[in-house]
Amino acid sequence: MATEVINNVPENTEKEKVAKEDAPADNGQTKEEAPAEKTEEKVEEKKVEPSPPKVTVHKNNFEKDIVYLYQFSRTPLLPSTSPYCLKVETWLRLAGIKYENVDHKAKFRSKKGQLPFVELNGEEIADSTFIIKELSEKYNKDLDAALTSEQRVVAHAMICMIENHLSWVILWWRAKYPDSVIKGYQVNLQNALNTRLPNPILNFCYKLTASRKGMKKAKAHGIGVHNQDEIVEFGKNDLRVLSDLLADRPFFFGDEPTLLDVVAFANLAQVHFIDKEVAHPLRDAMNESFPNLVGLVSRIKERAFHDWDDICSTLDLNAHLPKPVKEVKETKEGTGPAEKQPLPDEPEKGKGDEKEKELEKESDEKGKEKDSEKEK
Repeated sequence: MATEVINNVPENTEKEKVAKEDAPADNGQTKEEAPAEKTEEKVEEKKVEPSPPKVTVHKNNFEKDIVYLYQFSRTPLLPSTSPYCLKVETWLRLAGIKYENVDHKAKFRSKKGQLPFVELNGEEIADSTFIIKELSEKYNKDLDAALTSEQRVVAHAMICMIENHLSWVILWWRAKYPDSVIKGYQVNLQNALNTRLPNPILNFCYKLTASRKGMKKAKAHGIGVHNQDEIVEFGKNDLRVLSDLLADRPFFFGDEPTLLDVVAFANLAQVHFIDKEVAHPLRDAMNESFPNLVGLVSRIKERAFHDWDDICSTLDLNAHLPKPVKEVKETKEGTGPAEKQPLPDEPEKGKGDEKEKELEKESDEKGKEKDSEKEK
């Protein structure tokens, strides 16, 4: 029995043969495809150079190498109620770096949602630790340059204790007693926030928001789960450690301030300068048991903030910058304010009356002459 043979050849083979026969012969005149390298070079030549990144800072008309500091408003008792803002500004002053505060009425925050932050040459630097680190490298200003490796270890440990423990004791007190914060620092929220809302309403809103948010943060940190006496004891223990380390030296590591002195000052000042009419257990402990810490605060204040009184009285963010001098004309003797000079169209005082009298005399004489002529 014969088997069926299956044809596996495609049906269009004959058509393909015909097409090949009809196609013109290739005499070497056909164009070859351009090499891949040349096409890539052409594409690269067509590419336009990317434009420089746009400046995303708040201070568009900035000057080169000037540090623009964003922080909270001043108060009548303290340049800043934020220990981190006060830390950065104190460091800038001790390092001798040119800076300018930006009066933003607490409206701006960094990309991390924090204050303080700085802008330098069109770039933003956030967080006080990174601000000081990058600026010290940029300007070659290291307050810890003379420290030994052991002293650097101690400084790092003490800074961590202050910013991760003592500062939270202070934050807990502010969250627990928001009314004492307003009274203790004499804060005028209307001026600080640049709003027309009456202060009673602003104070009420501040008490609600600050207390709620502050206590939430304190509990998340862990310190807020303790009672008041325990938290106060934590703070006193931190003060005792700092006092023992400082001993009778002017600064923690000798005769010159370091970063540890700056951080300690920024946090201790939050307690030391509270209004005396407002009770605060850590302030009383500093005055009674740790007077050397009070001395440290005073020394940093005198060295870094020679314009402290001017800052607290005028609430000027840039009291350290020179103000334009008002032109005052001196008298001939060189003492006292100059006398008001008459305007060009204004006759000098005293001389106008004499001129009027002379004119009257001349008119009278002319009148008499006319009368005598008539009589003749």
